[in-house]
Amino acid sequence: MIAAGYRNLLYFLFITLVFFCSCSARKKAVGNNKNVPPAISNSQANDNNKQIQKANATAIAAFKPYTSLTYIDRFKTIAIQEMNLYGIPASITLAQGLFESGSGNGELARVANNHFGIKCTSDWKGRSYYKDDDGKNDCFRVYDHPEDSYRDHSEFLKRKRYAALFELDKNDYQGWANGLSTAGYATNPNYAQLLIGVIQKYNLDQYDRPEGEIQKIKREDRVLTQINQNIGIAIKDSLVQSTPVDKLYTVKQGDTLYNISKRFALTVDELKALNNMADNNIKIGQKLVIAK
Repeated sequence: MIAAGYRNLLYFLFITLVFFCSCSARKKAVGNNKNVPPAISNSQANDNNKQIQKANATAIAAFKPYTSLTYIDRFKTIAIQEMNLYGIPASITLAQGLFESGSGNGELARVANNHFGIKCTSDWKGRSYYKDDDGKNDCFRVYDHPEDSYRDHSEFLKRKRYAALFELDKNDYQGWANGLSTAGYATNPNYAQLLIGVIQKYNLDQYDRPEGEIQKIKREDRVLTQINQNIGIAIKDSLVQSTPVDKLYTVKQGDTLYNISKRFALTVDELKALNNMADNNIKIGQKLVIAK
């Protein structure tokens, strides 16, 4: 009896710890205050939320609680699809979904189909749901289907602050976890370790897939181009580009030595030798020799 009571106490403490870690790890809306919708009153928030609950009443009534394993089974396919499209490891997407939504059982997931706690920004044109978080009556995005939340999660990450992550291998979940934390995705300083712990506990990396060198280059060019277009800087990339007349290439946002070398049919070492470079550091606007 004592052993059973001790186990129950440990379980209660574990659940409490996960709850508070999840709350403290919630990300803020990207950007500064001008990107955050204006605050509303409690009565306005309550009226709005009642409308959302009424509109989604059928789905809410039919909701069946997930376990972590049934959640993974339900959403692993969409996570793999997003990985193949954008390069975000499926393990990272699933771990964030599990963590942010309480395995799909949290209020935002049940009522608003929001599995990643993504907040409204001033350019958000969809429906909203209000809930206390970093502030009073914080505005969260509402989706018609959970799958829409997963797609918006991918789109949400296609921002300048996360651009470097898309140059990682799409099965490098540890690099992604640490990169998200470094980029300020969450306020919890242990966010990377929390994600990695969830991934390893449920073997989520089994859903990650490696990619060939050519596939990676094409995917990076496509996604980084989209990111640059999102911030108003359009670039044109292709797998192999013709050599400019002056044999010089100007470094652009999102470029790496690896990508540049492949575009001009060089190895990284050849590119570094042409430019007398001791390391791989480059900067925007720098001119590189790309032919002898």
